[in-house]
Amino acid sequence: MKILLIGYGAMNQRVARLAEEQGHEIVGVILKRSKDAVPYPTYTKISDVKTADVAIDFSHPNLLLPLLDDSFNLPLVIATTGEKEEITKKLQQLGQTMPVFFSANMSYGVHVLTKLLEVAVPLLRDYDIELTEAHHNQKVDAPSGTLVKLYDVIKSLREQSYPVHNRHEQNDKRHPDEIGVHALRGGTIVGEHDVLFAGIDETITLTHRAQSKDIFANGALEAAKQLIYKENGYYTFDNL
Repeated sequence: MKILLIGYGAMNQRVARLAEEQGHEIVGVILKRSKDAVPYPTYTKISDVKTADVAIDFSHPNLLLPLLDDSFNLPLVIATTGEKEEITKKLQQLGQTMPVFFSANMSYGVHVLTKLLEVAVPLLRDYDIELTEAHHNQKVDAPSGTLVKLYDVIKSLREQSYPVHNRHEQNDKRHPDEIGVHALRGGTIVGEHDVLFAGIDETITLTHRAQSKDIFANGALEAAKQLIYKENGYYTFDNL
C-alpha cells in the first residue's frame, strides 16, 4: 500500500516503521506545522496527496477535524481519541462516498473485550461495575477513548446506568446504577483497562494489558489492508 500518515507522533512513527518493514510505502505526512525530523514529504491537506491508497490517522481532533472538511476521496483509518461524537458524525457522512474506518482503540484484543462485555453484563446484572484505565504520563485525555468505548457497551445493556468520575465529595453510599470511571497516569504504562464486576462475596475482572504500542500500529495497518478493498461505508471492528 501507499500510505498517507495524518500526524507524526509516537504512534504514526511506529506505523511508518512497521509499514516499511512489511513492504508498504509512506508517501507523505500531514502536519499542523512542519517538522525538520520528518523523513517524508509533508502536506497540509488530504486533497494535496494524489498517490495514496489509504490514510492512517493517529493525531488530535484539532488536526483531524479541519482536514475532514476538505474535498477528497481516500479510504481513511482513524484512531484519534477525543471529540468522538463529532469525529464519528463526520466519518459517517464521508462514508457515503468512500470507505472509512474508526476505532478508539486499534487493538483487536480490545475489540474482543467489548464482545466479552456483551456476554458478561447481562449475566452479571446485579453486580456493581467499576472501570479503571492506566496510561503513561504523556497522555493528555482522560478517561481514555477505550474506556469510553467500554462504558458505552455497558450503557447500551444497562440503560439506567450513569458514570461517576470521582467520589471524593460524595457522602452517600454507592447507587446500584453507578458505573465508576477511573483514570490513572504515570510512567511509561502503554495501556491497561480493567472492568470489575463486584457481587456479594465475589468479584470478576476482565482485563486487557497492552505490552507494546506496536499492537495499535499493526491493528491500523491490518484495518487499512482490508479497508482499501471495501465498498463505500462507515466501518468499525464490528463490520470490517
